[in-house]
Amino acid sequence: MAKVQIDVYRDWLGIQEMNRPLNYYQLFRLKAFEDDSSKIRENYRKMNAHVRKYASGDYAAETQVLLNELAKAMLCLTDTARKLEYDVSLGRKIETAKVRRSLEEILIANNIVPVERMKQVKGYADAVGIDLQEAVLQQKIAAPEVVMLAYAESIGLPFVSVEDIGVDESIAPQINPNTARQHSFVPLMVDRGQLLLASPKPVNPDVEEELRMVFDMPVRSTICVPAEINAAIARYYPRDAVQLVRKTDGSTSAVKGTSAKSSKNSNVNSEPVEPMNAEEKKNRLMNSIVVFNFSVMLVCFGLFYFKIPRGLHNHWLQFPVLTLVGIIVGGIAALITWKKFTR
Repeated sequence: MAKVQIDVYRDWLGIQEMNRPLNYYQLFRLKAFEDDSSKIRENYRKMNAHVRKYASGDYAAETQVLLNELAKAMLCLTDTARKLEYDVSLGRKIETAKVRRSLEEILIANNIVPVERMKQVKGYADAVGIDLQEAVLQQKIAAPEVVMLAYAESIGLPFVSVEDIGVDESIAPQINPNTARQHSFVPLMVDRGQLLLASPKPVNPDVEEELRMVFDMPVRSTICVPAEINAAIARYYPRDAVQLVRKTDGSTSAVKGTSAKSSKNSNVNSEPVEPMNAEEKKNRLMNSIVVFNFSVMLVCFGLFYFKIPRGLHNHWLQFPVLTLVGIIVGGIAALITWKKFTR
C-alpha cells in the first residue's frame, strides 16, 4: 500500500499558514519576534514530543527532518545574538539593545535563590574557586535544568537538552576524544553554516578555533546540564575512543590521542591525558603537601645532624640556611610527586 502524502506542518503541528517556507515564529505558532525564551522552549518541547510519536512509523524520514528543523529554530530563537540577526532579516526594527541581566539578578528575580541565601552561595563560590552556577548546583538549591537555564540566559546562549536533540554521529568521531573529555562538550549539529556544541559552559575559544580549522566553519556553544554532557561523553568519547581523521583523498583513518589542531595535519599517535576531577586534584595536592613537609624536615635534620653546611654550626645563619635548603628540596619533591601521578 502506497504511503499517503501528508503536510507535516498542518497534519502534525496544526499550522494552517500555507505560505512556505515558514519562518521560525510561524513554526512555533508564536507572535512575530516573540522575546520570551521560556515560551519558545515550551512550544518547542511540546512540538518535539508530539512529532516523536511518528518516529517509528511509515513517516520516520519526515519525522527526523521536522525534528531537526524544530531544533534549529529553537537554537536560533534562544540565542541572543543569532535571534537579533534573524529578526533583522525578517524586517524587525531594532531600536534599543536589550540589557542582559546577570546570573545573580536572574536567580533572585525568578526566586531560584532567595536573597538571604545568595550571599552565602557567593561566599561558597569564592572560597572554593568556582562559578556561581556551579555553586548553586553543588548546594542543590534548585533543579539543575532551572539553574542552567538561568545561566544560559545570563550569557545570551541557548539552553539545550542533549537528550532531546541528540549528538551528531557523523561529526562526533572526527573530534579528538581527549579534547572533548577535557573541555566537556559534544557536537549537536551544523546549522546555518555553524557547528553547534553542547557544554555546561562556553567552550574555550582556543578549542573553538581548532575545531573551526578542522571543520572549516565557525563554532558556537550552547548550554546544557552537566549530567547530560557527562552521559554523552561517556557514550561517544570513552577512554579507548579513537578519532577519524579525513585525508586529502577523502578516506579516513583512526587516530588516537592527537590534539584537534594537529589532527588536521598529522597522524602521530600519543597517549591520552585525562582531565582530573575535583577529588583527584584534592588527593594529589594532599600527597604533595605531605611529601613537601616530610622532605623539609628530613633535609633540615640531616644537614644539622651531619653539621652541613660546615662553618655554620652554632652560627646564627644556621637555621635560615637549613630552612631554605629544606624548602627548595621539599618543593622539588612535591613537584615530582604531583607530576608522577599525571595520567
